[in-house]
Amino acid sequence: MKFTIQEQIAAYEARRTTATTRMTEIMEASAEAGATLDTAQQEEFDGLQQDLDAIDGHIRRLKTIETQVLRTASPIIVTDPASASAVRAPIGPMTTSGPRSVTVQQNLPKGTAFTRYAIALARSRGNLMQALEVARGWHDSTPEVETVLRAAVAAGTTTDPAWAGPLVEYQNMTGEFIELLRPATIIGRIQGFRRVPFNIQMPAQTSPSTAQWVGEGKPKPVSALAFETMRLGFAKVAGIVVLTDELVRFSNPSAEGIVQRDLVETITQLLDHDFVDPAKAEVVNVSPESITHGATYIDATGTTADALRWDVRSLFSAFTVNNTSVAGAYWIMDPTIALTIGMMVNPLGQAEFPGIDQNGGLFFGLPVICSTNIPKDASDFYYMILVKPSEVLMADDGGVTLDASREASLQMDSAPVPGATQLVSLWQNNMIALRAERFINWKARRTLACAYIRGANYGVPAEDTGGGA
Repeated sequence: MKFTIQEQIAAYEARRTTATTRMTEIMEASAEAGATLDTAQQEEFDGLQQDLDAIDGHIRRLKTIETQVLRTASPIIVTDPASASAVRAPIGPMTTSGPRSVTVQQNLPKGTAFTRYAIALARSRGNLMQALEVARGWHDSTPEVETVLRAAVAAGTTTDPAWAGPLVEYQNMTGEFIELLRPATIIGRIQGFRRVPFNIQMPAQTSPSTAQWVGEGKPKPVSALAFETMRLGFAKVAGIVVLTDELVRFSNPSAEGIVQRDLVETITQLLDHDFVDPAKAEVVNVSPESITHGATYIDATGTTADALRWDVRSLFSAFTVNNTSVAGAYWIMDPTIALTIGMMVNPLGQAEFPGIDQNGGLFFGLPVICSTNIPKDASDFYYMILVKPSEVLMADDGGVTLDASREASLQMDSAPVPGATQLVSLWQNNMIALRAERFINWKARRTLACAYIRGANYGVPAEDTGGGA
């Protein structure tokens, strides 16, 4: 059987993931045993590394071929309905897996269908029948919007053979929005969180048993273990975006982008900030505490490359002295401090830390996640956070709920107060509100799931730091 280039790339990427996972397991087993790799482990690890180098090279070559094929490909031009049907008909030789076919897909930005669904709701002021008429204007490019709105108008029954179809369409549209949102967040770019369902309780051991050397005929020590119960309940993040009636009524592709960007950034900023802000404490039954709240930290000892190396060593030691390996951990930092570290050079003009820049990279062998939503400390300096995702419990339903209203009255405030009388009527001011909600919660599985450097200002001359070390 002949595989396409895309199928070959996917297969080699799967092999790469398997090799990387095995390498991580080898190093974690060594760290837990407190010993270096034995001969067999070294040979297996080095062999996996050679396989990775070969796989990476082969994937690059396949992608080069893929690019050349795309450049020389001829477009499929549909001139009549009959040819349109022919485009979707099976073509090419028969294989053991059945006929191969060509599928025509719209070349629209991710999230366009979901955004247009939001605009249709807003423009129709919540009237689903009117929203369906609005969506018909996009029938050629995003027909799934009509499908969802039509399903909302007509109730489903057990005798309707197409009852599940509209639900699949809606899940696909929401998935587009989530796919657009997650790469922009810290949480979405970190792999390896310990995924759990909402509203669960887990027993956790808080103190160990004891043992000691015992002489002949002497009594043996007796100890008691201590346990507690961890609970991960429901938590919800929500945001409201208010638009003018004119913006929604005269929407075009640029207006769609504005709506989409506002919805994404509203959720992204709150999730990023509260996930890493050391000042963010838990609000019972409302919101989780950040992974850095109450976590171990060290203060930066200086601004030089040597000071940075010493601080990183101290941070790693905070994990290892508590029998926790840093394998699989991630750095989280502001892109400014990441860029500054990457610009540090030695007396010969060579980069001190060549693997890191404002886009992330690698720092002391661990991946770097950069975000501008990370707050600064009291001295207006930076945090450098080291988190081990396997020690963080994460509950996330992965969906976004969207509502629209024109008749509501709102507090036009990012920090609304219950019972306030300063309300703005959307109807009176020709405005429409879109509300997005997402259920998500997290909790550190152990005390040392995270540690951080406080007051990081590396690469800056001492005279520019107010006389600090």
